Amino acid sequence: MITGMPSVTAPALSSLVRAQMSSPSPIRQIMKMAERQNIVAMGLNPDDVISFGGGWVNHEAPEEFRQAYVEVASDPALFHKSGGYTATLGDMECREQIAQFEAALFGVPRLGAEHVALGIGSTQLTHDLFRTLVDPGDTVMLLDPTYANYEGQLAFATPGANIVRLRVVDPATWTYLPEADAEGTAREFRRLFDQHKPKLVLFGAPDNPTSQIVPQALAEAMLEQTRDAGAWLAIDFAYKCQYFAPYPSYYAWSPADHPNLIGIHSNSKWARGLGRRLGWIEAAPGVIDAIERVQQCSILCPDTLEQMTMARYLKRAIPSGSLQRYVDHANALYKKAAQVTIDAVDRHLRRPRLVPAGGLYTVVDVGRDAEAFVPEALKATGVLVVPGRGFGPSLTNGVRISFGPLVHDLARIEEGLERLGRVL
Repeated sequence: MITGMPSVTAPALSSLVRAQMSSPSPIRQIMKMAERQNIVAMGLNPDDVISFGGGWVNHEAPEEFRQAYVEVASDPALFHKSGGYTATLGDMECREQIAQFEAALFGVPRLGAEHVALGIGSTQLTHDLFRTLVDPGDTVMLLDPTYANYEGQLAFATPGANIVRLRVVDPATWTYLPEADAEGTAREFRRLFDQHKPKLVLFGAPDNPTSQIVPQALAEAMLEQTRDAGAWLAIDFAYKCQYFAPYPSYYAWSPADHPNLIGIHSNSKWARGLGRRLGWIEAAPGVIDAIERVQQCSILCPDTLEQMTMARYLKRAIPSGSLQRYVDHANALYKKAAQVTIDAVDRHLRRPRLVPAGGLYTVVDVGRDAEAFVPEALKATGVLVVPGRGFGPSLTNGVRISFGPLVHDLARIEEGLERLGRVL
């Protein structure tokens, strides 16, 4: 030990990081609450806790995809190749297969490798997209409610950007406004757009946390308004494959036809690749070129092994039809889990809720401030849900319930909601 040395104060972190550390993501907060040591500190047995907090899928990845990994790992030359860099936008063969994936599943026309930028997941790609499109002082229009991470990503990518929200859930009636009053929601969108002049409009399809989907008419109004104003329209398709009804027509929109349109895609949900990081952006070639410059300073290149195996898998699974069968099977699992969840909410909670149109979630009105309700309910019942305020002010009295992690344990969904009903 060195004695006689003056005390030293560590240099300050950046003001941006300090500000964001003081207001962490609500998802991160709830996951910290679910950590084993916190559960034990509450006097609960972690093995008895039922969590509806997780935003992840739990079905199996395609067996042919796993076999593609086996083939690459078993071949010394291929495995050696998987340790090398690819181009910043990703390997050309993988980009071409992603374009074929979109054409085969959703009928997206005229999409080519020049419209695809690969990354290490939609989180990184969304951050880099914000950096590419938005300047400090620009306005971005989001839904209320919508994915809780967008605000933090905007703060880091473009400090000083403004956010305006289009409310899509009425907290008084717990209805999804674009379905209940499509024309009124479109009018409100146009009013907000004309007033705030956003540079970018972003929505999810289906959205997190509501698992609702923007109707075709509203999507068309958004596309027309942004196009005419020289603004961007981005659709977050992280849950694109998890949709329980016939696809809306905008699922087949292509940036080859709509240069101001951008699609954000993830491998995490449809192929259960949460930890095998791969995502992609679909956009006009000019945007793809710009993303390349940004990614040169963020990730350098996507994961090579993941690209090699994905391209290998899709090259076989698309023409054989096994890709479509896999997606249909997984979708049926989540549709059933969604129905079990809604039936259990109605039976045990008897509170207003939204019926999932896809995705992994429902939102439920608990009739009081959910920030206080969630820890009290966890301590009383051993059931964890996510408070809704972080997704938007319309969900102040709401919680998000995820059935994704329990897709193979439907009895656990029933048990958890029965327990939660005791405090409601």
